[in-house]
Amino acid sequence: MNAPRRALVNARIFHSAAGELRPGVVLIEGDRIADVLDGAPAVHDAELIDAGGRVVLPGLIDAHVHVVAASHDLIALAMQPPSLVGAHSSHIMRSMLMRGFTTVRDAAGADFGLQEAVARGLYEGPRLFIAGQPISQTGGHADMRPKGVGRGPRGTEMFCSCAGLGLVGAIADGVGEVRRAVREQVRNGANHIKIMAGGGISSPTDPIDGTQFSVEELRAAVEEAEAANLYALAHAYSPRAVTRAVQAGVRSIEHGNLIDAPTARVMKQHGAYLVPTLSTYDALAAEGQRLGWSAAMLDKLEVVKARGLDAVRIARAEGVPVVFGTDLLGHMHDRQSGEFAIRAAAQPALDVLQGTTITAARLMGLESQVGQLVRGAWADLLVVDGDPTQDLAPLVRPEEGIRLLMQGGRVMRDRRAAPA
Repeated sequence: MNAPRRALVNARIFHSAAGELRPGVVLIEGDRIADVLDGAPAVHDAELIDAGGRVVLPGLIDAHVHVVAASHDLIALAMQPPSLVGAHSSHIMRSMLMRGFTTVRDAAGADFGLQEAVARGLYEGPRLFIAGQPISQTGGHADMRPKGVGRGPRGTEMFCSCAGLGLVGAIADGVGEVRRAVREQVRNGANHIKIMAGGGISSPTDPIDGTQFSVEELRAAVEEAEAANLYALAHAYSPRAVTRAVQAGVRSIEHGNLIDAPTARVMKQHGAYLVPTLSTYDALAAEGQRLGWSAAMLDKLEVVKARGLDAVRIARAEGVPVVFGTDLLGHMHDRQSGEFAIRAAAQPALDVLQGTTITAARLMGLESQVGQLVRGAWADLLVVDGDPTQDLAPLVRPEEGIRLLMQGGRVMRDRRAAPA
């Protein structure tokens, strides 16, 4: 049976690689884009979908999420049955999809079961790419064991995520243990490897400007990832931590709020990406005290929050590609689209838009599949009001700005007839 053929017409198509809007037609067969035609050619033997002269974007990509983070108290969350966590995650993922994020990169926490549930259509959500467990040294950012609590028989305990609070992670010390920890994530279906390369906000014993893992350990993690045709991403804030991680070969720096120009130049030299997550700091600054954060944790939060936009400006000035990420927890997931408004203070709208489409896809090695409207890619697209290359308002308020949402050729939401 032939796949249904549809044509999205009367559209201004965002060519994300070129950063241009051009009139055109998107031909869709089944779940893939069959072709993208310039102008307004006549289309036969296809169901017509009228974009009404609006802009058509590739589906959005959030390159730093934690879809299992149904609560800010992730240690308590980790005590819940996996079935309950999965049910919560299904709601988180569906909400992400309805905001226009058709693909997300989970930066630790989600497993292959959630990924498979989305792929099979059991849960509605973005295409999910997973890291598995974050890898931490003893006493590092992801080692949140209370004093006096030892390691489990397999070297795993409750850990904090890079956003702060809790996830289940893997403690690894020494090159051999790091290699084994990475191989274990690969065995369990990881698409990328997450390693904690520096201190964090919520962990009580590690300074925010400290480094973690030896250079040899970092290189071992990268080598094992690359051996499996994957790549490594590193949680790091300080210039020293970022530089060591990049020189060891990690592909992306998560957060990176404290970088300076020399560090950004090293990142550029090594082809690394920066994935800022500014909305999580705004959210935690507003709610950290209510959530019971200590004065020391709030002090560290203020340091990184104050430098986040500067880090984006520095990276852009040195030519480092900047990718969209959010890193939100619990009810704070609702702030995901607010990242667009925050970024607007440091990036032109076009740069932010490319950072959540083609640049994110390149980081993930998926540019032929997602992040741009090209022949053979998944038919993931948004029809939006306005001109998001100039003004991100339609994405800041997706419930109003997104008129049509399609994932894999399936229409998930259609508001074309609703009043503007």
